[in-house]
Amino acid sequence: MSRRDLIRMTDAEVDEFLHGRRVMNIATLGKTGHPHLVAMWYGFLGGEPALWTYGRSQKVINVQRDPRITGLVEEGETYDQLVGVELVGHAEVITDTESTMELGRSVWARYWGEVNDDVDKLIAERGAKRVAVVIHVDDVVSWDHRKLGGTY
Repeated sequence: MSRRDLIRMTDAEVDEFLHGRRVMNIATLGKTGHPHLVAMWYGFLGGEPALWTYGRSQKVINVQRDPRITGLVEEGETYDQLVGVELVGHAEVITDTESTMELGRSVWARYWGEVNDDVDKLIAERGAKRVAVVIHVDDVVSWDHRKLGGTY
């Protein structure tokens, strides 16, 4: 068995990791072909990872031109503690209010807490110029160096 096989996360481990309160680094391709990389809070829409962002943001402009996208969620301070999931896929920009609000609620609940009527009004205000960017995942790459038990 290869080292790569030893550190690969199971589907359940990937799901648990992605549902933690973490930041996702998002790479899209700019008009020159260079990566445009940003760190984002994220939520889930229809079970898929998604970004709640302004409709005129650079990442939205980029995925409208070229839908290829990569997301990276990682943690660990030392090499033997590195854990990460790379999501490679294509993005879909969704503009309908119902979906945008649903995603706004997902992001709020993940990073700030309970969504109530007052929060829902705030999400509606903040979401007026926002869209949902759903990541349709084509490939997952994962690693959990803790599985090596401190040896490498």
